[in-house]
Amino acid sequence: MSKTAFITGITGQDGYYLSKFLLENEYIVHGTIRRSSSINTDRIDDLISEYKPKQQLILHYSDLLDSASIFNLINYVEPDEVYNLAAQSHVAVSFQNPIFTTQVGTLGSTSILEAIRRADKNIKYYQASSSEMYGGSSREMLSETSLFDPKSPYAASKVFAHNMTKLYRESYDLFCTNGILFNHESPLRGETFVTRKITKAVGRIYYNLQKNLTLGNLEASRDWGFAGDYTKAMWKMLQNSKADDFVIATGKSYTVKEFAKKAFEVVNLNWEDFVVTDKKYFRPNEVDYLLGDYSKAKKELDWVPSTSFDDLVKMMVESDINNAEKEKVLMKKGLIKPTWENPA
Repeated sequence: MSKTAFITGITGQDGYYLSKFLLENEYIVHGTIRRSSSINTDRIDDLISEYKPKQQLILHYSDLLDSASIFNLINYVEPDEVYNLAAQSHVAVSFQNPIFTTQVGTLGSTSILEAIRRADKNIKYYQASSSEMYGGSSREMLSETSLFDPKSPYAASKVFAHNMTKLYRESYDLFCTNGILFNHESPLRGETFVTRKITKAVGRIYYNLQKNLTLGNLEASRDWGFAGDYTKAMWKMLQNSKADDFVIATGKSYTVKEFAKKAFEVVNLNWEDFVVTDKKYFRPNEVDYLLGDYSKAKKELDWVPSTSFDDLVKMMVESDINNAEKEKVLMKKGLIKPTWENPA
């Protein structure tokens, strides 16, 4: 019989890659989406077209802050696996909306854990933790035993959810795991995240739709991997013989400057001719350096990243070149107005 998965945040980058992987492996996937005045399923529209008619992909309106709806859905769906991916995940925005960010990260995760505790002890649970929890003060490789030092409302909420997941695992003998994922990107990354902001700008500059790119701290260094690789690690955690916590990373760290340089090189341009900096894009409490040690995942889950930094950057730039080409065609047809401003 097919397994059933329940995914919060299914319309996000990770939600797409995880649900695609599960659907291709004959899971029945239930996902939650937030009701809004406009349709917000763009990332997963191709999956909806292919799998919804087969009743293999089923979407439900819900909100992590509505604990009753979460409880009712988990009881109705009776999933084998629950993946909690939903969050206000933009670190800079978490300073602007600290209450909402922390509510989703703390009350939301606790609502799911409590629903699982009451419903069925055989449900396996995955909590999306984050490398931001470490704070970036140390320039050494970070593992599952490294100390947390959150430097944003987003990171603080993730530490709470991480610890609650461990608490429920140890107190109630539930199969609850934490995936401490370092930065993971793709062509589906939100356009306000620095990696996608860079690759989108490269595509637009290549087609003369944008003149420059404004960034913040060019020296911030991150361990960047491909989201499609990382979501497979999530699944592997729930297939493991025991519930545990795992760092998922590449073991290599690059600066924002290096990412920008590599992205512009894809189209044979010099990044220094187009990139300017503005302090308004600096975080109030900057995380300078993150580097992950995924040796535990390699040993116990047989997981290693399969996409290199160069291939990741190239993948994202090529996708945004295609997007910029479409934008230029629509502009020539008068279907959209030209814009020369640097995207926020």
